[in-house]
Amino acid sequence: MTGLDHPIALADRIATVRNSLPDSVRLIAITKQVPVEMMRQAYAAGIRDFGESRVQETAIKQAQLQDLQGVTWHLIGHLQSNKAQQALQCFQWIHSVDSLKLAQRLNRLAEDYARQPDVCLQVKIVPDPSKYGWTVPELMADLEQLSQCHHLKIQGLMTIPPFALETQQILGIFHQTRELANRIREQRLPNLSLPELSMGMSDDYILALAAKSTMIRLGRILFGERTEQV
Repeated sequence: MTGLDHPIALADRIATVRNSLPDSVRLIAITKQVPVEMMRQAYAAGIRDFGESRVQETAIKQAQLQDLQGVTWHLIGHLQSNKAQQALQCFQWIHSVDSLKLAQRLNRLAEDYARQPDVCLQVKIVPDPSKYGWTVPELMADLEQLSQCHHLKIQGLMTIPPFALETQQILGIFHQTRELANRIREQRLPNLSLPELSMGMSDDYILALAAKSTMIRLGRILFGERTEQV
């Protein structure tokens, strides 16, 4: 991250992005592999939402950042069922609930631990073997059972477009995700009002905003390239 760790430069990048966002859009800073010193700089620049992809890395960072008030932690990476209990302890938001099995396990654990996490349902609008998530037919088939997960606050849909798509294809995926959320809302099932759309990362968040995303997940545009791909 040479040249990208100066606090003024980071604060400027954060301010530039924040000033471009509607007030209704939540900026989640993706801090996987970002050192806690830079996270403190981001906090000083107004960031209150941190996104991580690994439970263990998050727990270590949280222990070092206990003094920061008002932080919300978001899990944005794939969650294995055997890490679900730890995830509930670390994260207020889980954006990557990608199967009915995982949703039901989180729901049982949330009841046991008297928690009610905010979650998004990860959906694949188009086939993509490199991504987790429901296909649209799978999600529609599981809605009734998902609506019974009363210990989860199912807040919205999350999607990640496949790599190497054209701009209009990416924009189409974001619009289709919004339309899917509307279709689900029309069924008026309990616990599935889905007010949030978690769409958009560093390369495509402008397109996501055009499709009315309410939560964008930005890492590289704020913190620079990471040393390892996750």
